[in-house]
Amino acid sequence: MENMINIIDTKVSDFKIRFAEENDTKLILDFIKELADYEKLLDEVVATEEVLYDSLFVQKKAEVIIGEYEGKPVGFALFFHNFSTFLGKPGIYLEDLYVKPEMRGKGLGKIILSFLGKLAVKRNCGRLEWWCIDWNESSIEFYKEMGAKPMDEWTVYRVCDSELCDLANKF
Repeated sequence: MENMINIIDTKVSDFKIRFAEENDTKLILDFIKELADYEKLLDEVVATEEVLYDSLFVQKKAEVIIGEYEGKPVGFALFFHNFSTFLGKPGIYLEDLYVKPEMRGKGLGKIILSFLGKLAVKRNCGRLEWWCIDWNESSIEFYKEMGAKPMDEWTVYRVCDSELCDLANKF
């Protein structure tokens, strides 16, 4: 039985948002795989239901909201808090936002992003930010329409896999 307090009405008829619960772990992984497939990165997904369950619901390292249209899950957003030393405030980092292709064009992605903006304001965050793959022109245009500005002067750096272990061993 769904927790009705968890259901959030939106401005789009028949579209509701809710925070994910433990029994959504498989659904979240399915959405992650759909997004990865769309981005041609499916072979990079190593997450499992067990890992996601532990990270999301035991350690609470991130949060997920599920978008439901006419009671069916059609999209999700996974996010977590980061911190800006310059602002002296937390921010929300949006790791993934995905709406099923057949549901695009209905304004659902805008509602999800707007909800995250409202959540950031409610939680006294100084910013909402995310990365976008350079070739995804439709998403880039969408984000700009929503008021986002690209941070072209910054370069993302990453250490992972064996390099992460090597770095850790230098300590």
